[in-house]
Amino acid sequence: MEKLPSKKTHLTLPEWESLIDDFHNGGSHRWWSSITPLSLLDFSLSSLLKKDFPLSLKLHLLIFLDEFADQIFVSDDDYDEEEVLTRLIETLKVVIQSPIDGFSITYSLKEQILVSVTSITMTICELRVRVCQSQLEGLVAILLTIVNRPNHSIDRQTRAVACECLRELEREYPCFLAEIVGHLWGLCQNERTHASQSYILLLLEVIHDIVVCKLNVASVFKTAVPLVPFNVPQWVTADGGEGNVEEGMHFGVELSSSNAKELKRVMSFLLDCSQVLTPCGMVEFMSMVIPLAVGLELQSSLLKVQFSGLLYSYNPLLWHVVLMLCRQFLDSFDGQEGEIFKRLVLISKEGQQPLVFRLLVLHWLLGFVELVSEKDVVKRRLIVGMSSHFYPNVYDALALKSMKLDLIAFCSIVIDSEVSQYGFSGKSVMKYFEDGLVCVAGFKWLPPWSTETAVAFRTLHKFLIGASTHSNADPSASKAVMESTIFRGIQTILVNLLLDFQKLVPVVVALIDRLLNCQKHCCMGEKLLQTVDEHLLSKVIINYRMSSYFLIFDRIGKNDSVPPQRLLDLLMKFTIFHVEKHSPDTGLKSWSHGSKVLGICRTMLLHHHSSRLFIGLSRLLAFTSLYFPDLEVRDNARIYLRMLICIPGKKLKHMLTLGDQVIGISPSPHANSVYNVHSPRFSEDLKKSRSISSYIHLERVIPLLVKQSWSLCLPTIDYEVDKNGFVDGINNSEPQLNVQGSSGNKTTQFVGDNKRIDQPQEPLRVMDSKISGIVDILRKHFSCIPDFRHMSGIKIRIPCSLRFSSEHFNRIWGSDSTGDSAVELDTVPAMYGIVLKFSSSAPYGSIPSYHIPFLLGESAFEIPHKKESLDIVSAGIQSNEKSVSSSLVTIELEPREPVPGLVDVSINANAENGQVVNGKLQGVSVGIEDMFLKAAAPAEILEDTVPGYYSALFDALWEVCGASSSAGRETFSLKGGKGFAAIHGTQSVKLLEVPSTLAIRVVERYLAPFVVGVIGRPLVEVVKDGGLIQDVAWIDMFSGSANENNSVANFDGGPLYLTYFENEDGKINIGKTNMGCFLVLIFLPPRYHLLFRMEVSDISTLVRIRTDHWPCLAYIDDYLEALFSL
Repeated sequence: MEKLPSKKTHLTLPEWESLIDDFHNGGSHRWWSSITPLSLLDFSLSSLLKKDFPLSLKLHLLIFLDEFADQIFVSDDDYDEEEVLTRLIETLKVVIQSPIDGFSITYSLKEQILVSVTSITMTICELRVRVCQSQLEGLVAILLTIVNRPNHSIDRQTRAVACECLRELEREYPCFLAEIVGHLWGLCQNERTHASQSYILLLLEVIHDIVVCKLNVASVFKTAVPLVPFNVPQWVTADGGEGNVEEGMHFGVELSSSNAKELKRVMSFLLDCSQVLTPCGMVEFMSMVIPLAVGLELQSSLLKVQFSGLLYSYNPLLWHVVLMLCRQFLDSFDGQEGEIFKRLVLISKEGQQPLVFRLLVLHWLLGFVELVSEKDVVKRRLIVGMSSHFYPNVYDALALKSMKLDLIAFCSIVIDSEVSQYGFSGKSVMKYFEDGLVCVAGFKWLPPWSTETAVAFRTLHKFLIGASTHSNADPSASKAVMESTIFRGIQTILVNLLLDFQKLVPVVVALIDRLLNCQKHCCMGEKLLQTVDEHLLSKVIINYRMSSYFLIFDRIGKNDSVPPQRLLDLLMKFTIFHVEKHSPDTGLKSWSHGSKVLGICRTMLLHHHSSRLFIGLSRLLAFTSLYFPDLEVRDNARIYLRMLICIPGKKLKHMLTLGDQVIGISPSPHANSVYNVHSPRFSEDLKKSRSISSYIHLERVIPLLVKQSWSLCLPTIDYEVDKNGFVDGINNSEPQLNVQGSSGNKTTQFVGDNKRIDQPQEPLRVMDSKISGIVDILRKHFSCIPDFRHMSGIKIRIPCSLRFSSEHFNRIWGSDSTGDSAVELDTVPAMYGIVLKFSSSAPYGSIPSYHIPFLLGESAFEIPHKKESLDIVSAGIQSNEKSVSSSLVTIELEPREPVPGLVDVSINANAENGQVVNGKLQGVSVGIEDMFLKAAAPAEILEDTVPGYYSALFDALWEVCGASSSAGRETFSLKGGKGFAAIHGTQSVKLLEVPSTLAIRVVERYLAPFVVGVIGRPLVEVVKDGGLIQDVAWIDMFSGSANENNSVANFDGGPLYLTYFENEDGKINIGKTNMGCFLVLIFLPPRYHLLFRMEVSDISTLVRIRTDHWPCLAYIDDYLEALFSL
């Protein structure tokens, strides 16, 4: 988006719409560079007063100012909030006093500006933690002027809105309107239009605050204080609290008797006026009346008489009011609990009522029963007599059925707990359960994943656990439930379901798993498994459909509380059945069932003692290994039999738990061994995989600037290397011992700093204030760098694109069917389950693989996008072209050393016909520019001080990397506190004969994220006008040392010189006029830095380079040449 001219006096309609959309979409920063908050406010207020400005946009503009007030009016600390509020209130006066014309000024505009200005005023006062007294008084005076026109029917809605604005102010500042409560009392008595609700709620809000704050006023009915002009009370603006108050009013411990009497009279009036309130207003009214009744010690029976008639309404809000009263004054409703129960049940049966209301009523019923039970447990019996009303109807929604079944389950708990006293038998509880499940009887024939099935089994779980809820800490409750009639009845029902409806086996297993995974109900799950073992296994018919029970057989085999003998006998019969019924048509079925049987055997070996299994399991495995029709199953059975005989129990379990997958068995989405079955696969064709890189391409999205064909790998002659291969520049904080070298006759000592072998030990030094400041900055910086040896290091990401040619792929990996070859070549192929694996000889750490579920081939008619080898794409800029024939791949590297390298890529995928596509692709080159990262700022650095921090960090690193630095021997602790790093810098220089415009453009485009400072007034002005480099240190005049590095001259417009030797008088002129200098700070993972000091002149640029990793200088020369030759 183009920038707005800074001298514009107004915004057009499209610009207003664009500005509002940008703020809603998080793009507000685009406008702050051209519009200040005050100018935006001026534009807004002037637009509101224009007659030709659309009314709809005026309303949107007011809502926009209200919604983003915290960003617009409080984002800048320099402006005066009183000036902003003054302008808003003046505009409010103009709009309110303007006559209604129907198109530019309407009542809706007046109402919206009242709401918006009040909200903005409260927002500014809250965020500034300051009350603007004069502006607030002006706003309240306008609102009171509007309110002080009772029974004026034309603007009754506007008066109601003004009352709501005053109520919000009173809620924000309690007792704000306490001095004029007498005027509000008179206005409430005189108002007769529908706006009276707002007047009543306003008066009630003021009375509520007076009682809660215990503020004693002179009189509630007197009007000695004028309504207008309004004066803000001192306790709102003063910090002294109770010490600074108005005369005649004070905060007390208790209300005076006269005030209490007057307030009770006002409450009597307000209770009589409650009949005119809407349901929403009644909820607001009652939320304030209840604490008032408690504070004024009103008789709760008065409220009961006044509002008990709401029991017979069909409005959920009015019912909410009744339940609020019941909860606060439960004693007053003693004896009426049964009537409330009946009314709630009746509403739940009203089919014409909204479903949400009916569900809410049932929730209220459960909550009210619990509330009543806390006072008197016997009253829970009241709900049992209504249990017949809870049976779901045929056309009830499933959610309503589920809630009613919960109530039936609750009734069963009440009956079960009071069988002896209440006269219920165990059969009646079971009858409730059976009759309740009639409404979801279809779950037996529906799919197991249906919602009705979920409701039925949810009810089963409710009845199963009964009174043994998680809130009940008594452990005997679970034992009592297992001995109950309902538990025994449900056990029988579950066994019958498993026998008659085998598709419900997974749902029953899920119910048992839910009980087993609960610590409180685990014994119930075990009891159900024992019941299934006793009553189901003996009734299962031996046929091929018995495999549907394998899931519950696996649960029985896992639980050591269930004896395994019955299950082993059943599996033996099933194996004999397969041997007898074997035929050429049952080969695959026999293999699958035999593998699952062995999976159950493996499960029992893992969870049972070998002595408990030995006889039965050895017979089963021996028979299987001798007679089973499938060869693979026989071999596996023989292996299990040998393990059972030869290996002791503990060692056997350890061997079986070494991996989740059995050798030779493909992975399955199910974690249980029951599903670990073999899947047929095509064999890999090595001939097809050799030329795979010619038609499957993995290419970089951002091409490299320099294609590096070599990498500098140094032997360990300059740096000491520890036994793990880490350069000694990062040392452990613990003291190291001398270790023997690899040759056996050489001893290497691990020291605390990174130094040359032949360098003498340095004595202790005394640092001056400058060096001390540098060391402090560097310590703060290095504390943000993780030690990759002890924690996850810094990662770089290389975006790539994977694609493959359809024509070549079809020709090589086409289907084996005899079809039309021409048609086969024209089809678009696909690869599935693609796995890209990466490796590299460069020090990049472990590279994670990348998974792509699906990829289409490139059509023969698609024209690939050609990229020149020397093109550079800016970081973060991605192509807008998206295609299903290519997939984005991200290679994630964790460099141990910032060097270029090559990443080898191998692919493993499946073709459509099941063939395995496997081979090596063309490697992906990694350049030195991939290592360029922005240095991390510590968390304690404030956002507005980040540019200064980076500038100071650059100066510190520049000083330390210099040859004459006296701080280079220091060591710095890395993140994690286990390692240290030392800095040993080197420097170089590069002269680039390019004009200043090209140099500035290249830096802005490719090095902008790394620029931390710009020095020199000419250069600063050019860069600021460009707008691409922001949040950096701007230095108009160069303030460094004149002889730094023996060649840095002051930026006074003179020529730029380069000296070749120290103390050399003659200098070579390399430029005409010095414009300034760029300071570039680049972080090279894992802990190194690259610094550029780019001195820009008219016809050339001199780049001074310093780094603490001297091998990277071998690549920087080519990089700079390529960068400035574009």
